[in-house]
Amino acid sequence: MIFFKKKSTRAHDGDFVFLNNNPEVIYLDNACMSLRPKIVTDKIVEYYNDYPACGGRSHHRFSERVGDGVREARDEVKKLINAAHSDEIIFTRNSTEGINILAAGLALKRGDEVVISDKEHNSNLIPWLRLAQEGGIKIKVVSTGEDGVFNLDIFKRALTRRTKVVSIVHRSNLDGVTNPVKGIINAAHNVGALVILDAAQSIPSIGVDVRALNCDFLVFSGHKMCGPSGVGVLYGRRVLLNDLRPYNLGGETVIDSTYASYNLKPVPERFEAGLQDYSGIIGLGEAVRYIQNVGFSKIMEVEERLNSLVTNGLSEEISSGKIKVLGPRDSKLRGGIFSFIIKGVDSHNAARMLNASGIMVRSGAHCCHAWFNKNNLEGSVRASFYFYNTQGDAQKFVEGVKKIITLVG
Repeated sequence: MIFFKKKSTRAHDGDFVFLNNNPEVIYLDNACMSLRPKIVTDKIVEYYNDYPACGGRSHHRFSERVGDGVREARDEVKKLINAAHSDEIIFTRNSTEGINILAAGLALKRGDEVVISDKEHNSNLIPWLRLAQEGGIKIKVVSTGEDGVFNLDIFKRALTRRTKVVSIVHRSNLDGVTNPVKGIINAAHNVGALVILDAAQSIPSIGVDVRALNCDFLVFSGHKMCGPSGVGVLYGRRVLLNDLRPYNLGGETVIDSTYASYNLKPVPERFEAGLQDYSGIIGLGEAVRYIQNVGFSKIMEVEERLNSLVTNGLSEEISSGKIKVLGPRDSKLRGGIFSFIIKGVDSHNAARMLNASGIMVRSGAHCCHAWFNKNNLEGSVRASFYFYNTQGDAQKFVEGVKKIITLVG
């Protein structure tokens, strides 16, 4: 039996209005969307109250202040991922839009190969499926083992000289496993392929250095890293972005136009068509500063510790087969995600029962329908931890799961 210490005080309670207003709630749906600290929401409101103008279009002090805020946010993201240049940072709505921009703009031809893993989010599967159906590209899906761990040797055997793109998740939203992306990138580059890294789950917790990894493109979303929803980032090496074809054109993407021609603006403006989500971009910059102040080492330590407590707390149920955990048995390999199935209980019903106890989790296929279909599973319950969760949260979650098992016999 696992013994928990008394619930600790939340180290960041004062930063999150939601936690202060809802002390009875155990929020464990962070892989879907994190909470936002007051410093970020205040920054969003500041834009609307103090300088609610367009950036880059008008020549007055409010517009200039917006422009400064956007530039500062771009610089913050550049530093966060260690990009070489600020103009390698393109603001998008989310990771999904970033991947769609790449799928539409890389000019893949019939017969070109795109390699992905079997645990990709729909956002990193459906755009390629459409290209396969409409453009004749070939998709290769690399299977992971039963424990969810990526096999680099199997991946290397899937690569050929026709492989043009490897689009891979860094940390899985399904089971929390972090892929060996450095080795993946090196192997892909050896056959001349470009690499797209889906860092939606890794950026919030472990950070990413694009130059150390030598990745070509990277996408992530603000709403998983204490930032606003509806804003994300597409990073690309400058030389590659200059050759990438924009699919969304219009206002602010051109220097000049006639009725017969147009001249595109340089990167990144050519990819940021129309009026932007200025408050979201500025808020994202504040979120980047915030999580860097918290520190990735602290975030990783909390996530792994709470996952370990939960895994140990439910060890008897796991060993007896009452609970099936997705991914490796070693909780350290699952980061902040505990994705599981209770034998004989629909995942949505389990989530509703936990909700009745004030515990908020995610249930279903987690936008990884293909993986669940392949494994003849309908879905799982996913608890995901972040740095503001506590040992007490883990304890209540364990108690809630045990209660469900007792009720269903």
